[in-house]
Amino acid sequence: MEPVKTMHGVKLPTFLYGTAWKEAATQELTELAIAQGFRGIDTANQRKHYDEAAVGRGIRAAMAGGQVARDELFLQTKYTFQRGQDHRLPYNPASPIATQVEESFAGSLEHLGVDQIDSYLLHGPSRAAGLGADDWAAWQAMERIHESGRARLLGVSNVSLEQLEILCQDAKVKPHFVQNRCFAVSGWDRAVRSFCKTNGIVYQGFSLLTANRGVMASQQLATLAQRHGCSPAQLIFRFAIDLGMIALTGTTDAQHMQSDLAVLDMHLQPEEISAIECIAG
Repeated sequence: MEPVKTMHGVKLPTFLYGTAWKEAATQELTELAIAQGFRGIDTANQRKHYDEAAVGRGIRAAMAGGQVARDELFLQTKYTFQRGQDHRLPYNPASPIATQVEESFAGSLEHLGVDQIDSYLLHGPSRAAGLGADDWAAWQAMERIHESGRARLLGVSNVSLEQLEILCQDAKVKPHFVQNRCFAVSGWDRAVRSFCKTNGIVYQGFSLLTANRGVMASQQLATLAQRHGCSPAQLIFRFAIDLGMIALTGTTDAQHMQSDLAVLDMHLQPEEISAIECIAG
């Protein structure tokens, strides 16, 4: 098993169970993931892709059944700008951005049935390049939530290296996490990961399998997986963890959940890690 890592007193998971796109099955799958051993849950107050209220029902059911205690869980949610939402907004769109962040965060606390979030993310900047006034208004509101103790750690997702550099340069509270879609063709987001490592930021990788179907089907990966007696998916998750990532998985299958968690008992050699890192980038 992996050694327990902490950041500012917060126990970090090795894996996060991603709850996006689960819709009517969200509660059941959240409960199933916890039952299989996941202790990190990732969601967002963005009804377009998540049912955060159902995530909360799943968590409460698992706790009521004695499967897990609150202090064993790492709960992560997000504030999403209006352009990333549908009509089911978790805030008044006419309100200032800072108020929207507060309203969204209050909704998340209610949905999840907690009084504190372990990690609160800005669900992507408001623009493709640079950071604008809305981004700073959102981040500063998140900083105030963090300073109040209601969010223990902060982060940003779907962010470029340029945007991350700007945020780290001027933010009062630097991001503790970056959560990005991770493409093998970019060296598994090598530039952003390198910046994170240098600056004490923990990288969270999502779409590790679905964004890299060509790599998953490659003979090189198949050969390495055969050597370890595992699936290509397991090999990628073990590789991601060895790079220092927190890996996200969103599988809906109990056996796959068990297989994902089984990689915590695997070991890759440094040359194998290097080979996978360069496999498509």
